[in-house]
Amino acid sequence: MKQKSLSSLKKRIKVTARGKFSRRKAGKRHLASSKTRARKRSLLNARIVDKTFTKKMERLLPGYK
Repeated sequence: MKQKSLSSLKKRIKVTARGKFSRRKAGKRHLASSKTRARKRSLLNARIVDKTFTKKMERLLPGYK
């Protein structure tokens, strides 16, 4: 039987050229007026998924790496 990938994770994560997982930071969608400009700017940049979670990501997204 074919293994299925987690569709919700496919929409949230991109694989970089070197095979690492890139994700967006949480906390910028709403209630932004109470956050400082610098804080909102720091939330803009994408992050690489921590190496402790990469094994889990590979299991949830088979064939993406």
